[in-house]
Amino acid sequence: MDSTSDTEHQQQPHAVCLPFPSQGHINPMLKLAILLHQRGFHITFVNTEYNHRRLLKARGPKSLDGFQGFQFKTIPDGLSTSTDDKNNATQDIPSLCDSTRKHCLGPLKELIKKLKDPAVTCIICDAIMSFALEAAEEIGVPGVVFRTANACSLMCFRHVGHLVEKGLVPLKDASYLKNGYLDTTIDWLPGMPEIRLRDFPSFIRTTDPNNIMLSFAITEPAKASKAKAIIINTFDSLEFDVLRALSTSWPPIYTIGPLQLLINQQLPQNSNYESIGSNMWKEEAECIKWLNEKEANSVLYVNFGSIAVLNADQLGEFAWGLAKSKKSFLWIIRPDLVVGDSTVLPREFVEETKERGLIAGWCPQEQVLKHPSTGGFLTHCGWNSILESLCCGVPMICWPFFADQLINCRYACVEWGVGMEVNVNVERNEVENVVRELMDGEKGVAMRRKAMEWKRKAEEATGLDGSSFLNFNRIVNAVLLSKA
Repeated sequence: MDSTSDTEHQQQPHAVCLPFPSQGHINPMLKLAILLHQRGFHITFVNTEYNHRRLLKARGPKSLDGFQGFQFKTIPDGLSTSTDDKNNATQDIPSLCDSTRKHCLGPLKELIKKLKDPAVTCIICDAIMSFALEAAEEIGVPGVVFRTANACSLMCFRHVGHLVEKGLVPLKDASYLKNGYLDTTIDWLPGMPEIRLRDFPSFIRTTDPNNIMLSFAITEPAKASKAKAIIINTFDSLEFDVLRALSTSWPPIYTIGPLQLLINQQLPQNSNYESIGSNMWKEEAECIKWLNEKEANSVLYVNFGSIAVLNADQLGEFAWGLAKSKKSFLWIIRPDLVVGDSTVLPREFVEETKERGLIAGWCPQEQVLKHPSTGGFLTHCGWNSILESLCCGVPMICWPFFADQLINCRYACVEWGVGMEVNVNVERNEVENVVRELMDGEKGVAMRRKAMEWKRKAEEATGLDGSSFLNFNRIVNAVLLSKA
């Protein structure tokens, strides 16, 4: 081996990590980046300029300074300007998807050219930022896709094109949303039991064959198939059948989740990493103090995530359902949670629940879910929330909003036995009943028992001999440290 080869071999690996610019995608990508840094990788974490400003606003002006071998850089999203910052909200998802794939590749390539010490050796991009694979190919390094959602949703996305070919999608007209058509069963997805059209990503619910998100749902999985490998934030025993089906015709798939458990298992206490966070709303510390005063398993945690929005009527129905249940609750209400109106709860509701309810703008969700006082979780079924709830053994009430949340809800309630669904047309009486059943009823007891079983299996997967721990080692050694 000549001296040049020796130098190349000894070069510190440098991973560029590019998340899709929304909260639920940034969080797991940051965890993955931290794990790689701990393994000796130099990390460049790339946010959009808009989200970079939001993070600084929420976490303080020094929060993105990084430290030795871990830096934050930005690219424009082709969509926002500095005047948007006052909204402090997740941008419109269809517009963001369309803009990033059209405008982000050039700026990403320019950024990569400037990253010379050490040179970039691999690129890890979100599954819906697959344009970055072209940048990896151009500089001759491995390009890896990180699927921050689960394997079931990936299988659904992969077959949206087949729904179109079979004439099932797009919908013939808007009446198909209400006439029971969405209850049509689909029994030909490999590794998945019968599901309904309504369990597919919400982007299929369109009458427009040129709909941006329908197109996106078809093209992105095809682009991801060109990656050197695919990483999924899940674990083998949770989605065994569908993972086996995916593995027969895709690039190598590495399951390395749940990332929050893997990171807890691998990182030293009181490390520099604790200074890095990714929440784009300011966390309210009083949430944990309030929980400390409550009895074990007595509090329902309510959070609809970073994107879901309610109208004023839905907000009112949830509020009065919680009030009528007579249960303690911690409810996270983002400033932008309600469409077209200020987020104002009825004064009578606030008065009635002031002794047993706490309303906050944002919170450290993982701390809340693992708190002994938390007995249940009313969730929008984002994958991070589902996985974090399973990791903490907390059963769920499910109210999916859009995208892959629909199949997540189906699996949580039907396949994994840890959830109960609330009708999309939410009504206070139903909310009251499911809250009481979850917190006190026989079904709630059974779901809590099942959630604890999944918690144990998740811990096994991320243990030193577990599938996710071993897969993380494999993706590092066999792919990220290899040549393209």
